Parts: sequence; C-alpha cells; structure tokens
Amino acid sequence: MLSLPGLKHNTGKTLMTHAVLLTYTVIALFPILVIIINAFKSRKAIFKDPLALPTLDSFSLEGFEQVLGRADFGLYFGNSLIVTLVSLFFVLLFGAMAAWALTEYKFRGNLFLAVLIAMGIMIPIRLGTVSILNLMASLDLVNTLTALVLVYIAQGLPLAVFILSEFIRQVPKELKEAARCDNVSEYKIFFTIILPLIRPAMATVAVFTMIPIWNDLWFPLILAPGESTQTITLGVQQFIGQYVTDWNAVLSSLTLAIVPVLVLYVIFSRQLIRGLTSGAVK
Repeated sequence: MLSLPGLKHNTGKTLMTHAVLLTYTVIALFPILVIIINAFKSRKAIFKDPLALPTLDSFSLEGFEQVLGRADFGLYFGNSLIVTLVSLFFVLLFGAMAAWALTEYKFRGNLFLAVLIAMGIMIPIRLGTVSILNLMASLDLVNTLTALVLVYIAQGLPLAVFILSEFIRQVPKELKEAARCDNVSEYKIFFTIILPLIRPAMATVAVFTMIPIWNDLWFPLILAPGESTQTITLGVQQFIGQYVTDWNAVLSSLTLAIVPVLVLYVIFSRQLIRGLTSGAVK
C-alpha cells in the first residue's frame, strides 16, 4: 500500500499536471472563443467590450448577412472544401503506399528516398514558391484548384510517410507472412490488412494535414487569386481594407471557416488520441 506522504505526492503531481493542461487549453481556445462571441455582436458592441457575451441589445447577425449576401462565400467555401478533401485523400493514399514500400521492401535507393522524404519535413515548401509558380505557369495551371492540390499533396506527403512508416513497422510480421502463405496478393495485404490496422495513424495525419491546408493564405494568394478559385482565407481578405475593416464580416467569415475543423476533430478525436498516444504505451 502507498503511504500517506506518497499518496499526497501523487495527488499533488496529478493536480499540477491537470492545472498546466487546463491553462494551455484555455490559452489555445481563448482566441477562438473571442472570434465566435464577437461574430454575433454589433460593431459598436465589439469595440465597446470585446470580451462580453452577446446580449439582447448587442446581438446582431449583420456580419453573417454581409458574408452570405455580399460575398460569394459559398464558392469560397466550396473551393476550400474541394482542395482540402482531394489533397487529404491523395496524401493519405500516397503516404500510406510510400510508407508501406519503404518499410516492407528492401531495394537500392531505399535509404536515399527515406532521407529525401525526411528533408521535405525540414525544408519549408514556401522556399520554393518562385520555382513552383514558374512550374505552374509553364503547365498552364495558374488560377486553377489543381495547382493548389498538387502543392498541398507535396507539402503533406513527407510528414504522412514519416508517421505512417512508424505505425506500419509495428504491424506483426507473422500477420503479413501468414497472408502471403495463403497466396494473398501484396495489394490485398496492403488494402485489407495494413490500412485497417493503421487507422489511428491515418486520422492523426488527416488532422495534421487538413488544418494547414484549410488555413493557408500563401499559395491561394500566389497560385489561385482569381475570383472563381479563391479559397475561404483569401475571400475573407476582401473585408479587410487599408483604412476601414468590416470586423463583423471578418469575424463571421472566420466563425464559418472554423466549423469544418471542429467537425473533423469531433469525428476523428478518438482515433487522433489513439494515434498520438499509441507509441507511449508500447
């Protein structure tokens, strides 16, 4: 049995850990909360007391009316959704396939490819913006969603391969060898055995990949600034002027843009936590 001093020590350590985590949670969620509560307030109320909750006097949907009426928000939202989902699908597919090939098969150049992919994590893709723009211009892909999808796939693959490789290495060899003894093809082993076993890792990769794509302003501004190809982050900029900023519309746009990220987290939260913590309990 634990002695009383030891029990007090463990309780104090637990309380301290929870206090630190709670503090970090409040700091992380505070800006999102401020955006949401001010999106439902009038402009005067925003500047008078930005931390106050909406009241009967300050409540206003003016920002949402402007966003949905004056701006083509549906188009921007659809563009962001298409780019994010298509990029996410190919990052997960190609990332899992590359991770499977690098961990399961030994061939000449295996180590070189692994180092090359690792460099993709260390070197920011934005350093090659000029070259990327020249490449997209030569392929006649400027002002197309295809250009954004290609860039985001290249941006997300290195991290996806790195995370998924570690999980694929943890799959028992006996499971794969038993399938091969039953004449199961390599493709079937990958799609019916490996992919279901690494679902927590794929959920983790999905969250880490989606958020930078959904929030990105750099590449949409450079590669797809056209009216028909603007994403949500770029469309919000029309409400921000050099001298006057329509804060109601800006905060309402940001509130609507937060919704898909929250939905994704709610759907994959359990898988995400399993993917983050599985390495700590092995």
